[in-house]
Amino acid sequence: MVEGKDTLRVACLGAGYFARFHYEAWRKLQRVRLVGACDRDPEKAKATGQSAFDDLDTMLRMTSPDLLDIITPPPTHLPAITAAISSGVRAIICQKPFCTSLSEAREAADLASKAGVVLVVHENFRFQPWYRAIKQALDENLIGDLLQLTFRLRTGDGQGPEAYLDRQPYFQTMPKLLIHETGVHWVDTFRYLLGEPEAVYADLRKLNPVIAGEDAGYFIFDHANGVRALFDGNRLLDHAAENCRTTLGEALVEGTRGTLTLAGDGSVHLRHFGSLEDSVLLPAREWEGFGGDCVRNLISHVVDGMLDGKPLENEASDYLKVIAIEQAIYESDRLGQKIREFAVA
Repeated sequence: MVEGKDTLRVACLGAGYFARFHYEAWRKLQRVRLVGACDRDPEKAKATGQSAFDDLDTMLRMTSPDLLDIITPPPTHLPAITAAISSGVRAIICQKPFCTSLSEAREAADLASKAGVVLVVHENFRFQPWYRAIKQALDENLIGDLLQLTFRLRTGDGQGPEAYLDRQPYFQTMPKLLIHETGVHWVDTFRYLLGEPEAVYADLRKLNPVIAGEDAGYFIFDHANGVRALFDGNRLLDHAAENCRTTLGEALVEGTRGTLTLAGDGSVHLRHFGSLEDSVLLPAREWEGFGGDCVRNLISHVVDGMLDGKPLENEASDYLKVIAIEQAIYESDRLGQKIREFAVA
């Protein structure tokens, strides 16, 4: 918590494709002041409309931010976190995938902890309004005893030689794609909805020959009390939605007294066991920003934590579990067997 302040000074590192959602979100918040944008391409930094820098140390020294938002690729994370801590920032938000390895992520978390700096990983899917609605329904026991959660990822952008080139061309060369870049969102979301998994089994494959990594496959989590969570991902196929990037797929959350359904328009429906009718828990709408404005939801959550002392989700020390589980998914696929341990240390 930042004592004696009612406004946070915020600087951002990165001005690439996804960074625009961050800048838009920061501008919408009442209790923050954007003081700088840094990118190795000065023109991109200038395009944000903020005081522009091409060197992080210079920006930190000249703007004295309370919080640094890191919106750059994993190889930049540890150096940027180290520089920010040395400059005296009080909080850091860091984009995912977080750092280049579990050991590097652990080092970053340890550095922040020793310095008393809040370090939150920008894993925003749990902040999408439909998952907040599903979580509330589960907490209120609307479907009885939970038995299974299924998410079907169907982005529809992975076919042919031009796959991903119009928006995120580096997807074609990533050695690990489906889980490392995309499925990891549901590793964290399943943890948010169901708690920590006890075991995982995975079966991954590559369907588009022009890309380096996997683009389809499954992982299944074993949770307490016999609950199972299934991630069924296929980037070549689509789902029923005007915009497949709203939810990226569809979900079923099934219990002994009913089923929750997430549709591609972001609506959440409840059907009671034995009924043919359903009710709307969260209606579809014209969602702002990316993924139901989850970027703003996450950074607003961090602002409330820093200024009001509210508990924070996805601090780096906790997020290490997500990275360990991701590693276990790839190991399960390699070995063809269930993995029951997710070592963080």
